[in-house]
Amino acid sequence: MAGGWSRDGAVQEQIDSTVEDALKRARSELPRGESRRHCEECGDEIPRARREALPGVRLCIVCQNECDKRRTAFSGYNRRGSKDSQLR
Repeated sequence: MAGGWSRDGAVQEQIDSTVEDALKRARSELPRGESRRHCEECGDEIPRARREALPGVRLCIVCQNECDKRRTAFSGYNRRGSKDSQLR
């Protein structure tokens, strides 16, 4: 059911687009290339199993966890078509 000026299925298209954008962003952040033997942050050796499981890894597990904690949440775009969301 369409509401206001939107056509049928518009809400689902917005949801799908938001999910696709999030997937693209997450995939772009994945490490690529050859893994480092030593962590860029602390210099500790990165275990072989981690290097093989995640090609392109640059940080040890401890430093990666700290990096993940510092990372801020991504809010994305306001894709809602309602007049209220556009006026805020």
